[in-house]
Amino acid sequence: MAENNSESKKPVAKTRNFIHELVEKDIQEGKNTGRVHTRFPPEPNGYLHIGHAKAICLDFGTAEKFGGKCNLRFDDTNPTKEDVEYVDSIKEDIKWLGFDWEDRLYYASDFFDRLYDFAEQLIQEGKAYVDDQPADLISQQRGTPTKPGVESPYRKRSAEENLDLFRRMKAGEFKNGARVLRAKIDMTSPNMHMRDPLMYRINHAEHHRTGNKWCIYPMYDFAHGQCDYFEGITHSLCTLEFEIHRPLYNWFIDQLATDDYRPRQIEFSRLNLTYTMMSKRKLLYLVENDFVSGWDDPRMPTLSGMRRRGFTPESIRSLVEKVGITKTEGTIDVALLEHAVRDDLNKTAQRVMGVLNPLKVVITNYPEDKVEMVQAINNPEDESAGRRDVPFTRELYIERDDFMEEPPRKFFRLSPGKEVRLRYAYYVTCNEVIKDEAGEICELRCTYDPETRGGNSPDGRKVKGTLHWVSATEGVKAEIRLYDRLFNVENPAGEKEKEFTELLNPESLKVLPDCFVEPFLRSAKPLDQFQFERMGYFNIDKESTEEKLVINRTVTLRDNWSKQMNK
Repeated sequence: MAENNSESKKPVAKTRNFIHELVEKDIQEGKNTGRVHTRFPPEPNGYLHIGHAKAICLDFGTAEKFGGKCNLRFDDTNPTKEDVEYVDSIKEDIKWLGFDWEDRLYYASDFFDRLYDFAEQLIQEGKAYVDDQPADLISQQRGTPTKPGVESPYRKRSAEENLDLFRRMKAGEFKNGARVLRAKIDMTSPNMHMRDPLMYRINHAEHHRTGNKWCIYPMYDFAHGQCDYFEGITHSLCTLEFEIHRPLYNWFIDQLATDDYRPRQIEFSRLNLTYTMMSKRKLLYLVENDFVSGWDDPRMPTLSGMRRRGFTPESIRSLVEKVGITKTEGTIDVALLEHAVRDDLNKTAQRVMGVLNPLKVVITNYPEDKVEMVQAINNPEDESAGRRDVPFTRELYIERDDFMEEPPRKFFRLSPGKEVRLRYAYYVTCNEVIKDEAGEICELRCTYDPETRGGNSPDGRKVKGTLHWVSATEGVKAEIRLYDRLFNVENPAGEKEKEFTELLNPESLKVLPDCFVEPFLRSAKPLDQFQFERMGYFNIDKESTEEKLVINRTVTLRDNWSKQMNK
């Protein structure tokens, strides 16, 4: 069995997009001495999801395309919502996708002292002031897009008084919410983000890196651009909701910069998928209230959940390539991601046979104690994958759906008196149907043709049905978990009349405890991926033990969701 690699292969080549055109223009014009330096700046307040994959591929891919560098920088400015667990998971996800920040790992907290010094500079220059008003009143005074804001009564404090109050805020003299530091820009600006935005707030909380050194923390808009500047970032790639923040980003940079160097913010559209919720707040709610088993539940849109379910990093990068980088917001059909997963796994996944809903078959003319090895193809898409031995015995399991006692006209699988091919083995004919006391079919008795070994008849007769099977005596019992889409509406974020938990798909997980798979899977390890012939793509779950084999369905062999929803 091929060894599973938790880290991905080299990223796929990046196609040209409008951001790359802008970067090329900057290089041609000699900006930043021709350097290209990007960053991926996640908040460590949750696990990364599929939407973040687009940003990761763009940030690291752009640096790679132009021979530049990409930093990983954690925006750890809100200690009450952050955790080392999230930091570790983000690092693992980026590595899994196939990218490496090398020695360029940063945190916003690395720059807290420099940010504080810059804040004092702005106060001394009369460009920042301490406001004593509560948050709700400050919000009201900002006005509306069509109505100018109202200046704070504390806006005209002297630089000396503001500096004293700010230092006392830092010293911990005031309670949470008692005071904030605001930039002094323009309360009449048509851009509401320029109406004296907050720079610092008081937060008496222990930080996962700095401990209790700080009780004031910078706001995102103040910290983000300055961290870009401190790190020498040339192109700050953000999603479209930050477009309106760009004037403020540039304003802070202009106050800080001492030469011609400026990081450039460029915005692009998010990656949104149907039947998917991207809000980390709502995903956290699902985790904390046991709607799912954790951040890596295979139904979650998190990268760790997708990895556990069996999605490949190659398929996720392929999706990002296909949807492209644009400024147009839209929602991508999740079936496109599932297609990318199937396309990748079809080329790489080991084929095996597994029976999810077993019906016993006894071959009455086959020796009782005989175990015969038949050869099966490991991957028809890859000749180098070779073949494997599969044990064939008198007692087998087939899928219950592959038998009908009274079949319709075009039913080509097994039925009384009918002959079918058992994959890689023999032709068999059903002679007798055994039922239990409740009248349920519990066993089929068949005979086999020993001249059809390998699934071919020497006399040239043909059968239309080919069934997969597993030896009842040599096979391995497994629990198989059938995962499907977590939400049963196409746009759960857009449904405003219901709580989002009411939109969860009750059929998103089905547990089948009594399945059987080939003994080949005894040596499989967590994350090993397989195609169950005729059934779909599966992988070994992390909860598997020597005593209990647990297998997740990644995707079906083809998209059958639309058919289910239209029944």
